[in-house]
Amino acid sequence: MKIMLVDDHALFREGLRLILTQLDADTEVVEAENCAGAFRMADQRTDLDMVLLDLSLPDISGMEALHRLRAEHPGLPVVVLSGRDDPATILDALDAGAMGFIPKSSTSRVLMSALRLVLVNGVYIPPAALEVAGARQSAPAAVSAIDATQPLGRLPEKALTGRQMQVLELLVQGKPTKLICRELGLAEGTAKVHIASVFRALHVANRTQAVVAVSQLGITFRSGRGG
Repeated sequence: MKIMLVDDHALFREGLRLILTQLDADTEVVEAENCAGAFRMADQRTDLDMVLLDLSLPDISGMEALHRLRAEHPGLPVVVLSGRDDPATILDALDAGAMGFIPKSSTSRVLMSALRLVLVNGVYIPPAALEVAGARQSAPAAVSAIDATQPLGRLPEKALTGRQMQVLELLVQGKPTKLICRELGLAEGTAKVHIASVFRALHVANRTQAVVAVSQLGITFRSGRGG
C-alpha cells in the first residue's frame, strides 16, 4: 500500500508516518511539503492508493489542491487531515470530493479506523459534520468518532436498483457525472436520471448529503471498485 502525505510540518509527517505503518505490513509513505510537490508526485506515482492532504499549505490552499487532485486523478482517494475542523470546512471538503475528513485533534485509533473505512470505499465524516449536515433524529446527540463510521439506520430493501447502486458508489467517490457516464457506459441524460433517483431514494438533494446518508445507513458496495 502506498500513501502520499501532504503537509508542510516535517515533525508531523514523521510522527504520522510511524502511525501509518500500522495499516499494513508493506505500507509505503511518500511525502510532499507543498502542493507543487504533491501534484508532481501524483503525476509520477501511478501506484498511489491514497492521499492524506492538509488544508493549510504554503503555496496554494489545500482546498484548491483537493479540487485539482480530484479533477486530474479521479480514481485516487483523497482524505483531508487538517487542524481546521469546523463543520463548514468539513462539508466543503466532502463536497469537493474528499473521501473523508480527519481532524488533527483525532486520536490515532480514530485515524486508523477512518483510513481503513476509506480503503474499502467508505467515507469518514466526523460526528460534528454529521449533525450539521442533518443527522437523523434517531441518531444519538453525542456520538464518538468511532461510532460515526457505524450504521445509524437501514436502507429499505430494493430501494435502489443495481445500476443505481453503481451510480451511488461513484458519487460517493466524488466522481463527476461525465466520468460516471464513461465508467458505466451511460448517456449523460440516463446518468442524470439515475442520480436523481438515488437522491430521491436517500431523501437528499446533493452529493454531500448522499455521502452523509451512506455513512448513516451503513451502505456498502459489492463491486470493490477502487477507481
